Amino acid sequence: MNIKNLLLASGLALASAVASAAAPTAWIEGLYNTGEVFFAGEQDTNYRFTVISGTATGTGGYGVVTTGEGFPFPIWAENDVASSWLTPSANAGQSYDPSSNGLYKWSISFDLTGKDIATASFAGRWWADNQGYVQLNGHTISSGVNLSSPTSFGASAGFVSGLNTLDFYVTNYAQSGGNPTGVRVEFLTSNAAIAAAVPEPESWALVVAGLAVVGAIARRRIA
Repeated sequence: MNIKNLLLASGLALASAVASAAAPTAWIEGLYNTGEVFFAGEQDTNYRFTVISGTATGTGGYGVVTTGEGFPFPIWAENDVASSWLTPSANAGQSYDPSSNGLYKWSISFDLTGKDIATASFAGRWWADNQGYVQLNGHTISSGVNLSSPTSFGASAGFVSGLNTLDFYVTNYAQSGGNPTGVRVEFLTSNAAIAAAVPEPESWALVVAGLAVVGAIARRRIA
């Protein structure tokens, strides 16, 4: 290897040593399945419930984890160990919106402070009664959903540094009776890497010093 190539290779090696290896990706904290860390009958405070229009009022701004028993089950897809349905009140079968459609929003937030948003992504599936769409930070990422089989959603862009919000909008079609509404969300994957740190001045000084040593060795060889 000639001196020029030696210096170049050594400089790249030293710079690489200073820069940390690519940060591993990890699950995005704050992304929870509905009902994941709560018991049946409890409010799921990870998901805020907002009435845009309709007769459902909610319970303290959150939904309630269903037991999975009685109406509207088994019309709704059964709960499992990963996720459960949330409904506006403890009575999952309560009927709403007898004369006009109701529109409800279920929201979960997660913080990407200190994360490289270019590496962020998630994928999941959801169910709702009756219809709806999903928005990440105000941008629609999925539409169309039903109550008996899951619909996929996901994103690999559209994230912001800091607080992000995922909204699940659910339309409950008007019906005179037997008209409950609810949502169920299940995340299958999520990733985000820690943002690369800017090297400290001491680290750059180490690189310069290393290059100086390589240069000295190279001069001795030339002499």
